[in-house]
Amino acid sequence: MTEPTAKAWTGDNLSDAEFTAIAEILRDRRQFDLGQYKDRCIRRRIAKRLRLCKVTDFASYLQRLEIDRDELDTLLASISIHVSQFFRNPDTFRILEQKILPDLCRQARAAGRTELILWSAGCATGEEPYSLALLVDDLSVTDLNIRVLATDISEPVLEIARSGHFDASRMKEVPPEVLEKYFRLENSHYQLIERVRDKVEFMRHNIMTASDYPAVDLVLCRNVLIYFTRAEQERILSRFAMALPERGVLVLGRSETMADNIRGYYHPEFPVERVYRRTAEPVTASVI
Repeated sequence: MTEPTAKAWTGDNLSDAEFTAIAEILRDRRQFDLGQYKDRCIRRRIAKRLRLCKVTDFASYLQRLEIDRDELDTLLASISIHVSQFFRNPDTFRILEQKILPDLCRQARAAGRTELILWSAGCATGEEPYSLALLVDDLSVTDLNIRVLATDISEPVLEIARSGHFDASRMKEVPPEVLEKYFRLENSHYQLIERVRDKVEFMRHNIMTASDYPAVDLVLCRNVLIYFTRAEQERILSRFAMALPERGVLVLGRSETMADNIRGYYHPEFPVERVYRRTAEPVTASVI
């Protein structure tokens, strides 16, 4: 007897009922609301997971999600993860290194502060926050405690990030001298040294549903907002504005733009690289 052929799942042939069934499981079991995300993108990612699992019977797959915690977490990671690599868009990190981080340090000293907090929101497998940590280490600042906070919705993805263990494909933009100084080659993978790993605190956080955003000096949220509806993008950007002090910094992805009713909270300092400064404009309750 031949086995049934796996369906050629695509975002287009995933029915509304099937999409809703998965959405309900993720909401009930992982407090992840698919309703806040762009529908077409999420459908494609679900379909890709179904193809990888060679699903022939959707009802059986739903039953598997109910009892198989690992598969549920893998599906969530497949939906939420975004592509990342060290120093992605090098010009952005060059600006952070040469302009933004030194200026934030000056601001902190002038205010009599002893700490800076940098937040990578939607950190995926850790390349972005570790890139920040490498810049911080290279600054060799001794009078300030500079912390890197890295958050993502997927705990399995965060576990990968905490390991600091990376495939060579993620290292394309890492200068050779940085690679030699901060990484150890182990079985064709690169292990980030412990001193830099210790600068980053990873924690689970959903920027869409979390009741609190941490008070920080810099937010990197690159290529994350593209998965949200326009209304939800505005809500997230408003909440970032609440988390940042005046002249705090927000960095978005190059393909991401800011709605007109949010622009008052941010001044574009390096527009091409989507680097913004927080203005003094108070956030109104109507946009939160």
